[in-house]
Amino acid sequence: MVDTKSPGDKTLSVPTKTLTLKPRVETGTVRQSFSHGRTKQVVVEKRGKRRAGGEGPAEAPHAPEPVVAKAAPPRPAAPLARPAAPPAPPRRNSGVVLQTLTDDERTARASALADARVRDIEERRLAEEEARRRNSKEGIEQAEREAAEARRKAEEERHRQDEEAKRKAELEAKKRFGEAEAKTAAAAKAAAAPAARAPGVAAEATDEDEGPRQIRRGPGGAVRPAVPPKTTAKPAPQKQRGRLTLVTALTADDVRERSIASFRRRTQRLKGHQSNEPKEKLIREVVIPEAINIQELANRMSERAVDVIRLLMKQGAMHKITDVIDADTAQLIAEELGHTVKRVAASDVEEGLFDVVDDSSDTEPRSPVVTVMGHVDHGKTSLLDALRHANVVSGEAGGITQHIGAYQVTSPESGKKITFIDTPGHAAFTAMRARGAKVTDIVILVVAADDGVMPQTIEAINHAKAAKVPMIIAINKIDKPDAKPERVRTELLQYEVQVESMGGDVVDVEVSAKNKTNLDKLLEMVALQADLLDLKTNVSRPAEGTVIEAKLDRGRGPVATVLVQRGTLRVGDIIVAGAEMGRVRALINDQGVTIDEAGPSVPVEVLGFNGPPEAGDRLAVVENEARARQVTSYRAHQKRENAAASISGMRGSLEQMMSQLKTTGRKDFPLIIKADVQGSLEAILGSLDKLGTEEVMARILHAGVGGISESDVTLAEGFNAAIIGFNVRAHKEAAAAAKRNGIEIRYYNIIYDLVDDVKKAMSGLLAPTLRETMLGNALILEVFNISKVGKVAGCRVTDGTVERGANVRLIRDNVVVHEGKLSTLKRFKDEVKEVQSGQECGMAFENYGDMRAGDVIECYRVETIQRSL
Repeated sequence: MVDTKSPGDKTLSVPTKTLTLKPRVETGTVRQSFSHGRTKQVVVEKRGKRRAGGEGPAEAPHAPEPVVAKAAPPRPAAPLARPAAPPAPPRRNSGVVLQTLTDDERTARASALADARVRDIEERRLAEEEARRRNSKEGIEQAEREAAEARRKAEEERHRQDEEAKRKAELEAKKRFGEAEAKTAAAAKAAAAPAARAPGVAAEATDEDEGPRQIRRGPGGAVRPAVPPKTTAKPAPQKQRGRLTLVTALTADDVRERSIASFRRRTQRLKGHQSNEPKEKLIREVVIPEAINIQELANRMSERAVDVIRLLMKQGAMHKITDVIDADTAQLIAEELGHTVKRVAASDVEEGLFDVVDDSSDTEPRSPVVTVMGHVDHGKTSLLDALRHANVVSGEAGGITQHIGAYQVTSPESGKKITFIDTPGHAAFTAMRARGAKVTDIVILVVAADDGVMPQTIEAINHAKAAKVPMIIAINKIDKPDAKPERVRTELLQYEVQVESMGGDVVDVEVSAKNKTNLDKLLEMVALQADLLDLKTNVSRPAEGTVIEAKLDRGRGPVATVLVQRGTLRVGDIIVAGAEMGRVRALINDQGVTIDEAGPSVPVEVLGFNGPPEAGDRLAVVENEARARQVTSYRAHQKRENAAASISGMRGSLEQMMSQLKTTGRKDFPLIIKADVQGSLEAILGSLDKLGTEEVMARILHAGVGGISESDVTLAEGFNAAIIGFNVRAHKEAAAAAKRNGIEIRYYNIIYDLVDDVKKAMSGLLAPTLRETMLGNALILEVFNISKVGKVAGCRVTDGTVERGANVRLIRDNVVVHEGKLSTLKRFKDEVKEVQSGQECGMAFENYGDMRAGDVIECYRVETIQRSL
């Protein structure tokens, strides 16, 4: 309150209002809706707008003038652009004292007015831009309306021309078919016309495209403009237009409207349906595997699966979209639809893995690979020991070789290296000998001079002929006094092996491994034969080889003995062998030395496989792990399919198994076999398979490489099987579990001991043979009926003897009436053990009394004989 005082006047209290530059702002929130059900909450501000020139209820800013104490008559608001008037001096009016403003207040008011003028100029500029934008938008809309009207008129003109052509065709038809039909049609049209007219409405013929136009006439015949007909379509809800304020946002209904993207999609869809232009056919090259489902085939052809199924139905085959069809059917469908076909097979992943032709300019000579073969105990390993200056024989169990070995020997004369492969001579190791013959260049056939040609010698000759490799005959043990080399040469002629000394082309050398006689000559013959073969290969290419042997070492993991045949194998290479893959972690040569790389004809132990490969698998180096996984997955799948096929063929259905059991009565001898290497395991399985007969056979539940584990004991417990370990031992936990569960574990280190024990055990399952031995015959003379005993036959022994407790047959008129046993055999009143021929006796049967005089009693003994395999 401001107090104004003057002498002689009353004191008045004038209220003052605080001046501020802040605009009036009302805030609130509103929820916006978007497409796909999305919403967003935003803040809305409503600002009070200052209007110029006194328009609207807004008040114009007052000029800086003194504040009066009482209300003055309303004056028109001054324009905002008017310059500020200088402050007026205070004056007296009707006794009211006016107070002038201070300099600070005047300065503040002047700056506020200047800011207001700047804001007003900016708002005017924005309003002008908004008007220009609105005008341009209206112009665009007007142009669009004019274009739409032009298109509509063109469509009407085309429709009118079509109707004109149709009317001319009707006139020509009337001229051709006579006026009678025309009059009938005109009468029908005239009868229908009055019904269509309403009272007060005249139908006037206009252009044919619009039909009769109705013209409404008023009183006095004045023509009124036609009212457009009412439409039955409901008006669509109109969008609320205008400025979004707090009030309109809060009062509007939350209605989900169609988004712009949805409207565009609908437009494109309608355009697609309306366009009748045929799409361009896409011709593709379709890759078809051995089997493919219909959905995948349709995707590869860019066709609809429905069309594929329709073609199959035309061929008489009903299929679903997920059915798998063969490659031939898929090719017919693809060619029917106009596509080209490229047939592929699952085995294509192995293409380019082996047998890639080398460039002859990059080849270098390599060492020969020599396989030593022959009968057991003919001195093969001793001969190699003499060449290598080693003593392998002393470490072999039973004095026989049961593993295949690979060694390198340096020739003392030429200095070249020769790779020797030692094969077992036992009959069970046929697969090992065949494997050695496949990877070799030369075969040395060792024959003992004192023993001659034996069965495994003949088998080695057949392997060498099948592999088409040259042979060198080494006649060993010539130092023995009973050695006869000429007999060996003569026996070889029976098997089409003719040595040079007898006019043939096969080299023969008489050697003695014990006295090291003629060993240098044997190496010379090998080197000469290698020179004739001209062995060359590419050293710089990726390595290829063959797995000679594989085992599972507890400390080193899977270990494979590999003979590199082509290229160079290096540490770090990614390798594939059979269904196993890996990366080479280490290479160990035959001397136990770790090396970085192995060239052609070099035998090495390879560490780094994921699992032990099969003996005889081919090894190859691939470029990456993805290729290795493809190859191994394909091979593992093939291996599983083959195993499943063999099992299903062996087992058959349940009915087949039961009928086979009834007819054959075959018994199984369950076994679990663990060996040290794959070759020994292969030989054991082959030997046990040969033991099987129609009555009993060995059923191998599990066979693997490595020590006996707890899982093996658990499996044996479930099937009540025996566990056999060949050159392996059970783990500590497995041994304890086997002892606790009563599972028998047998260890062997000689293969024929293992085979003999299994043969004896299987023989125990055979049913024994029953054999009858005739004792004698007796003739019944009289039958006596004795109380408390029954009927007793008085007999005379005609031939042989009759024993108490023996089996008897009662024969009447040459027909066997009864078979049983004697319960009583008496001579006079005494029980006797036997009655000789010509003597009389009394006999009674067990549980049988129908005996007559003249019957013959045949007495015999049944003997049980145990069978063996």
